[in-house]
Amino acid sequence: MIRSAMILAAGRGERMRPLTDSIPKPLIPVAGRSMLERTMDRLQRGGVQNVVVNVHHLGNQIAERIGGRARIVREDRLLETGGSVRNALPLLGNAPFFVLNGDGLWRDGPESMLGRLAAMWDPNRMDALLLLHPLAKAIGREEKDRGDYYLEPDGRARHRGTAETAPYLFASISVCDSRLFNGSPEGPFSLLKLWTRSEQAGRLYGLVHDGDWFHVGTPAALAEAERVLG
Repeated sequence: MIRSAMILAAGRGERMRPLTDSIPKPLIPVAGRSMLERTMDRLQRGGVQNVVVNVHHLGNQIAERIGGRARIVREDRLLETGGSVRNALPLLGNAPFFVLNGDGLWRDGPESMLGRLAAMWDPNRMDALLLLHPLAKAIGREEKDRGDYYLEPDGRARHRGTAETAPYLFASISVCDSRLFNGSPEGPFSLLKLWTRSEQAGRLYGLVHDGDWFHVGTPAALAEAERVLG
């Protein structure tokens, strides 16, 4: 079982403006409950006891809403996905942990998705395990979405690189541990940098989500998510 998680909640959510001028994107309600609190509920049900949330844009709102349920890390400047997790490693420890986007939204299939990820995680083979979702089935998918990864028969993930399309989107959730960050730079950088390194070493894996996954990138996608969930 995985006991720790990092939720990335510092971004500005530019494409969701004007909503995000006054409320951080993770706190936008979808069918009556915010994306961040839905994620926190799932983590709690899955036995995750140590939750770290980074904040920047309108961070006080997030801290006030969930401060009793998570440890808040305030960022004076945006550190991007990789820099934010690296910065929080002292709170996450050496055991495996989930990394989730604060604006992630999903419904489980027959089993808990977080449970499936935890069951597949194998530090002897993996540096990172990514949740993938079929591009064609993503709710709120946009015309420009081309997919991110291919999945090999042995479960290894391969980035599409210069290819026109790939069958799977990265679905905003991964598993890793502190080893992934060995040799990583200080300051802002993307997790993609570390995943690429892991892929080159044959240690990047993927798991295909078997439930619904929502891409809530714009007000139109938010309306679609509300229609499906409501």
